[in-house]
Amino acid sequence: MKINFSIPSLTQIQEKVREINGESLEILEWNQIAPWKDRISKAEMRNIPFYLVIPNTKDMLSQLLNVCDEHLLPIFPLGNATKINWGKLPDRAMLFVSTHKMNRIIDHAVEDLTITVESGMKIKDLQQFLASKGQFLPIDPCFPELATIGGIVATANTGSWRQRYGGVRDLLLGISFLRGDGKEAKAGGRVVKNVAGYDLMKLFTGSYGNLGIITEVTFRLFPLPDNSLTLTVTGEKESIYQLQKAVSASGLTPTAADLLSQSLIKAFDLGSGLGLIFRFQGISEGIKQQSFQIMEWSNKLNLSVKIYENQEELKLWENLPPKTYQGNVVCKVGILPNKAVYLIDKLENYGLININSGIGNLSFSDNIKSHQIIKLREFCQENNGFLTTLNSPFKSQIEPWGYTGNGLNMMRTIKQNFDPHGVFVDRL
Repeated sequence: MKINFSIPSLTQIQEKVREINGESLEILEWNQIAPWKDRISKAEMRNIPFYLVIPNTKDMLSQLLNVCDEHLLPIFPLGNATKINWGKLPDRAMLFVSTHKMNRIIDHAVEDLTITVESGMKIKDLQQFLASKGQFLPIDPCFPELATIGGIVATANTGSWRQRYGGVRDLLLGISFLRGDGKEAKAGGRVVKNVAGYDLMKLFTGSYGNLGIITEVTFRLFPLPDNSLTLTVTGEKESIYQLQKAVSASGLTPTAADLLSQSLIKAFDLGSGLGLIFRFQGISEGIKQQSFQIMEWSNKLNLSVKIYENQEELKLWENLPPKTYQGNVVCKVGILPNKAVYLIDKLENYGLININSGIGNLSFSDNIKSHQIIKLREFCQENNGFLTTLNSPFKSQIEPWGYTGNGLNMMRTIKQNFDPHGVFVDRL
């Protein structure tokens, strides 16, 4: 069922915003526009709004939030809606609000290796700009063609680069956001040494729009690596585990190091059994020495190795990760690293898990049953981990987040403090 938000009310909102800043607020019927229709229609909400509101400046968004706060209109914040169906979906929202037109570069300190951008900027566009300056942001999210910076931070979404550079919050230096009443708040800054507001940045990383709308983000950058090489290693579970332990305990510095499920190995004809994938980037001599060490250990463990370079390597990294997040049932997992190989071994579908953090994605075919997901969650929890259902038809049967203890109660208290009038829909 859709809530038909009356045209007079929409007109009133447009007029109020125009009175304040002289600009017209763009409001669309999203189901009449193909890209938005394709993405938003995936949202499994019981009451889905008709309208998508698109402010193009922070001031305009601020005034919109002020009006929504005044009239108690709950909104669903989004960027390009690539991950709209992740996590728990709210029962109701009056408007979708997209930041995708707030997409400017605010400041780029080339020598300091920092950049500040608006939250609606696509990660693809940011990486292209940085590459022209010989730099890059080591975040490799799901849906890299469309994902916005704000959406990436709000979902704490990154991939295999986590091995070398950490998660999203490890790269975050500063953040600006708008509260439910439209007022701006900031944490951190544009200088690497500035640690003020660190806890607030932690809160917003993975907040799923519960606390406010992110408007600007400052990141730590890195020089673009000159060279790159990828190794895939396949074989028996115990040998794969021994190699994982050896690499984790060594001084090797791969930029990516992940366990791969058997289905993923088969899909890309990488070999047989379970697998590991390692990527080394930087100085050619360092890459040569480290890849040789991997091959030497693999040979002793009777494991098979394949080497990928140049376009073949780029194609592998372009095509492999999407297999782990484009299914109808997608889960994010965390588990003790020394138990990750046993979780991967249980899968009959696609899975990729970082060898050091134990964090990764699992993607399942349509025939997976809810009780099988519950079993996997129990295994993760028994090993100090979690399983969150990002995309799933089982959300009415399985609590999506998979939190234990009093975590959810604490989060609800924080949300009440940040958003007392419930302007931002409740994703908890």
